[in-house]
Amino acid sequence: MGAPWPQTKRRRGQNYVSLPPAVTRLGRQEKIFLLFNPRQAQCYAQDFGLGASILAFFSLDGALPAPEVTGHPPAPAAAPAGVTGYSEGTPMSLRINAEAPDFTAESTQGPIRFHDWIGNGWVILFSHPKDFTPVCTTELGYMAGLVPEFSKRNTKIIGLSVDPVTNHASWAKDIEETQGHAVTYPMIGDTDLKVAKLYDMLPEEAAGEAGGRTAADNATVRSVFVIGPDKKVKATLTYPMSTGRNFDEVLRLLDSVQLSAKHNVATPVNWQPGGEVIIPTSISDEAAKQKYPRGFKTLKPYLRVVAQPAD
Repeated sequence: MGAPWPQTKRRRGQNYVSLPPAVTRLGRQEKIFLLFNPRQAQCYAQDFGLGASILAFFSLDGALPAPEVTGHPPAPAAAPAGVTGYSEGTPMSLRINAEAPDFTAESTQGPIRFHDWIGNGWVILFSHPKDFTPVCTTELGYMAGLVPEFSKRNTKIIGLSVDPVTNHASWAKDIEETQGHAVTYPMIGDTDLKVAKLYDMLPEEAAGEAGGRTAADNATVRSVFVIGPDKKVKATLTYPMSTGRNFDEVLRLLDSVQLSAKHNVATPVNWQPGGEVIIPTSISDEAAKQKYPRGFKTLKPYLRVVAQPAD
């Protein structure tokens, strides 16, 4: 008899699991490089189409415990308080077109249930590692000045910081004083790190609560999520603490994803509203001629541009 499956091996210092052809989606042997924590390894295996046929658990310290082969996944972990749509098999990385996790939280405008709060519009969720930090102070003030522009686009803004709501209220006074704009959108108080972990801005093993953590401890809580009316993530951005985010670019990004959602077009490099757009390759020339009777330019069979469709 051959070696039992799955087989654990090492190559160039990396651990991976070698799977039998019988359990792979395409009928050929697949190798999954385990550069993640155990829960991600499980989810990554499932992404290859393996379902619950194999659950491989490894650690990052190089140990190679024997994988467990089973027809049933382990019982899901209990959801953190106020979190829905959570299970131990939920991917930790939020990908584009993944559903934005729902949650309940305290904010400067009272308790919110995120999906209900979104309603039928778009939303920008942007996060901060700590209150009373200099770069974030400028960002929150600038976003406050852009509220009318986002409102024109049926888009709500909501901030998040790893500090209590009471601190947010005091910080808002400093923001208005120094930046010239009052913060009129809600700010989530993520004191228990629940939302930061749920949105993969902090690792699951991050310990403690807001009071015992510094801005440096929360340095990765610097993300922007563009979420659509279908509650799915349309785009993400993450900046270091030392670099202020370009919220004019976030506005341009929102214009692009909204235009794409409405008219099934793509936008080229450095596109600005009103500029030419790209016809996706999924649309045939025949269909494009019907959709754009005034014509379009074919630069290459895969690169066709047309005037931006009117709303």
